[in-house]
Amino acid sequence: MKIGIIGAGSIGGTLTRRLSALGHEVRVSNSRSPETLSELAAETGAHAVWSSEAALDADLVIVSIPQKNVPDLAAGIVDTAKDGAPIIETNNYYPQQRDGLIADIENGKPESVWVAEHLGSRGADVVKVFNGIYWKHLLEKGQPKSAADRIALPVAGADGPGKALVFDVVEQLGFEPVDGGALADSWRQHPGTPVYGKDFDADGVKAALAEATTERAPEWSAAPA
Repeated sequence: MKIGIIGAGSIGGTLTRRLSALGHEVRVSNSRSPETLSELAAETGAHAVWSSEAALDADLVIVSIPQKNVPDLAAGIVDTAKDGAPIIETNNYYPQQRDGLIADIENGKPESVWVAEHLGSRGADVVKVFNGIYWKHLLEKGQPKSAADRIALPVAGADGPGKALVFDVVEQLGFEPVDGGALADSWRQHPGTPVYGKDFDADGVKAALAEATTERAPEWSAAPA
């Protein structure tokens, strides 16, 4: 599969490593020049490209950048992917720790819905996954389907071939995909929810998603003025 990755931080870089090792053709970019990713490219065999080139002809695109930087993405940055290609977004809103106030999210809009709106015409293809797993566990703790201690990951997005493809990618990486509902339900896996940062099995993920509430914990809200 051709996979374009926009963002080469902890999660984006880890997915570059894992997906390249599985034999996928990976194009990876960051907010700077391809030369700044030369070590990652040499290590993995991935192609370091400008961010405007990452999605070109991709079967799958992954956006893994700080939430505050989403509005800075070039218009149409994912539009060069193949028709129907899903757009995974792994982002989290960290208002006190990094991102500052994003009013729409503070007022209740799910983080992934906000990201999808900024991705324009391809927003309908957005799927939320990988936002709550520690990057070292993503790198090291994938297990065969038969493993009793296999970690499960919630996947939120519209039902259809795109979401099914994302389920398959999660499986390939050695994790158990659990249906997290539509993109509008992705708040159930936000920072501070029962599933976030936990290495639950499938039953544990389902229970944690069901226990989530829309109330944002103080540490995951913008600091009062």
